[in-house]
Amino acid sequence: MEYLNDMALFVEVAKARSFRRAAETLGMPNSTLSRRISLLEKSIGLRLLHRTTRRIELTEAGQLYYERSKRIVEEARIAHEQLGEMVAQPSGVLRVSLPVDFATTYLAPMLPEFAALYPGMDFDFDLTPRNVDLVAEPFDLAIRMAAPQTSNLIARVIARLTPRLYAAPGYLQQKGEPHHPSELKQHQCLTMQNIGSWILHREAESVETTVGSRFRGNSVAMIRRLAVLEMGISALPERVVMEELASGQLRRILPEWQLAPTSVYAVTETRLLPAKTQRFIEFLRERLREE
Repeated sequence: MEYLNDMALFVEVAKARSFRRAAETLGMPNSTLSRRISLLEKSIGLRLLHRTTRRIELTEAGQLYYERSKRIVEEARIAHEQLGEMVAQPSGVLRVSLPVDFATTYLAPMLPEFAALYPGMDFDFDLTPRNVDLVAEPFDLAIRMAAPQTSNLIARVIARLTPRLYAAPGYLQQKGEPHHPSELKQHQCLTMQNIGSWILHREAESVETTVGSRFRGNSVAMIRRLAVLEMGISALPERVVMEELASGQLRRILPEWQLAPTSVYAVTETRLLPAKTQRFIEFLRERLREE
C-alpha cells in the first residue's frame, strides 16, 4: 500500500505547486520527494505534473487525481486525530466478565470514580461463574483469580490479595481459639472447593496444615456468611470482611500468620488493546495496589 503514502506526498506537492516548498513542509529531501512522485506517475501510467524550471502545474489527470486524493488524505487525517482523541478520552462499551464476589467487593466501590473519569464509556458486566470465550464472545477482558490454562490468552497481574484468618467470637467461645497453625486441623475451617490444606506464613517460617469442615463452596460471600454464623474459621482478604470486623461479627485470629497472596489477573485475547480496556486495567492495578 505504498501508493497511499505517495498519494499524500502528491497532495502536498499539488498544494504547494513546488517540490521545494512541499519537501520543507514534509521534512524530507527534495530529491527523494521528486523521485517518489515520479514512481507514482509510473505506477499509474499517466503524467500528473508539468514540471518547469520556475513552477509545476497539474495535468488534467493530475487535477482529477488531486481532487480525489485530497479528500482521501483528509479523511485519513481526521480518522487519525479521532483515534488520538479516543486514547486521551476513551469511549464506547466496555464488556467485562468477572467473578461476582470480586465485582461486588472490589470493583463496585471503584466504579463511580472510573465512570466519572471517562463519561464517554458505558459498561456491561457479566458476573456468571463460567469462563467466557474471549475469542468467540464479544468481551474486552475477563478478571480471573487464576491464570488461564490456555497459552493463546494474555494474562496481566493486577493485584495480589492476601488471605488472613477470621472467626466469629461466638465460634471461638465454643471451640476455643487456636494459637498455632497446627491446631487448625482440630477446627472447622471453611474452604473453597478442592482445597484440603492451608500453608500459613510468618516471616520466613511456613506451616502446612490439613483443613476441612462440613461446608465447602465456590463463593467467597457464602464462606464469609458462614463464618459470621459461627460455623467455622475463614481465610479471606481483609477487604472482604471489613464490615464484619468493624461491627465485631468477626475478628482476626493467629494475627502473625497469613496465607500466600492470591494473584488477580486481567485476561485479554491480545496485547493490542483499545484505550478503554487499557485505562480500565491501569485503573484497577493502581487502586488495588494497596491490597
